[in-house]
Amino acid sequence: MVTSFHIPRLVIAAPSSGSGKTTVATGLMAAFSERGLAVSPHKAGPDYIDPGYHALATGRPGRNLDAFMCGPDLVAPLFAHGAAGCDLAVVEGVMGLYDGAAGRGELASTAQVAKLLRAPVVLVVDASSQSRSVAALVHGFASFDPQVRLGGVILNKVGSDRHEVMLREALEEAGMPVLGVLRRAPQVATPSRHLGLVPVAERHTDALASVSALAAQVRAGCDLDALMALARTAPPLECEAWSPHRPEAASPAFEAPGSEGGLAAGGAAPVIAVAGGAAFTFSYAEHTELLTAAGAEVVTFDPLRDEVLPPGTAGLVIGGGFPEMYAPELSANEPLRAAVAAFAAAGGPVAAECAGLLYLGRSLDGKPMCGVLDADARMSERLTLGYREAVAVSDSALARAGTRLRGHEFHRTVIEPGAGAAPAWGFTHPERRVEGFVQQGVHASYLHTHWAAEPSVARRFTEAAAARR
Repeated sequence: MVTSFHIPRLVIAAPSSGSGKTTVATGLMAAFSERGLAVSPHKAGPDYIDPGYHALATGRPGRNLDAFMCGPDLVAPLFAHGAAGCDLAVVEGVMGLYDGAAGRGELASTAQVAKLLRAPVVLVVDASSQSRSVAALVHGFASFDPQVRLGGVILNKVGSDRHEVMLREALEEAGMPVLGVLRRAPQVATPSRHLGLVPVAERHTDALASVSALAAQVRAGCDLDALMALARTAPPLECEAWSPHRPEAASPAFEAPGSEGGLAAGGAAPVIAVAGGAAFTFSYAEHTELLTAAGAEVVTFDPLRDEVLPPGTAGLVIGGGFPEMYAPELSANEPLRAAVAAFAAAGGPVAAECAGLLYLGRSLDGKPMCGVLDADARMSERLTLGYREAVAVSDSALARAGTRLRGHEFHRTVIEPGAGAAPAWGFTHPERRVEGFVQQGVHASYLHTHWAAEPSVARRFTEAAAARR
């Protein structure tokens, strides 16, 4: 049922990557949270790392809004699900404001998300190498798409008082409100490496200090009252909030409870163990919610520290992360590697994405891994990055052959061979190739997917786990 959903909201965008979106968005989330507001954090695009900082700033799960993987029609419902009961929602954009999926126009861009949410946009501009030209830049972004409502600018990396005066004068001429001015502040920089920022789970204490410093910087440099007033100008959204218990409302392909192969009512919940800890930090909150709604008991374990799988494990989910940074430690945990190998050998359902794929292989950078797959992985110089359209090639515990999903790849590793005798996916765009492994109960692939786009995979996987009890 369509309802009117009204929550103050802002989209934090920029002309390009590296302008300071994460600094500003995370700082705003933390600063408003310190005021006692319930702030709902969101990230446009597929990125897993920024939402970890958002969660630290707000105390709520960071959630992604990806119009490519989930489709434009799910953006508002997923937003409404995450933001329910909150006083304010802050959405951090991806890349430049108008950058989206390659060759697909506005699809998956921050601008498209802002329009789908009917949300005002705040443009974060790196002003370090310009003065009056900032007005021309902002004017171009404000006028490029009349449906995108640019409500103001936050100037980042401003060098001096004089520099600030020149920037403000130029933007006043252009009629664009300046909602904040941030000076260069290297002390709040967040460390990064080959795939972006270092995840929160790897530096929790330092990350807390970084978020606190970002909040202080934003509080001192931004007009929080004006930003809140702008957020309140967002009109009501007319949509039904997505629910893991009723995903069929937005996803007709969902396999409703009671369908053939459905989890029997009243049975004990199968335990699905989900890898976590510093090496496996990539996950979408909706995955756990869908598994739980499908009847599973979700239990987290840490492959770096736990020597056994959780008691009663009937299904195993090993998502993305940075196993390459922890290959010696993962390899040293021989008892858990043996437990994972035994579980897979017995036909237990395993869903592995990217880092999970590497962990299931024979070796990673020469260090022994679980040996479930006859494949070896290593770091490379080449970054593999991009959206993919995929079709399931082989029947598995995760998906029936022929199931279509959109996902993304994001890694600097290679695994050889890249596909098994029964591949997981066939990519149909932007290139045609097969990828991944299906064997016994294992589905392992580089492809990251968002299960809200195809909730039947969570139910199918839970049913496969229930059958193991």
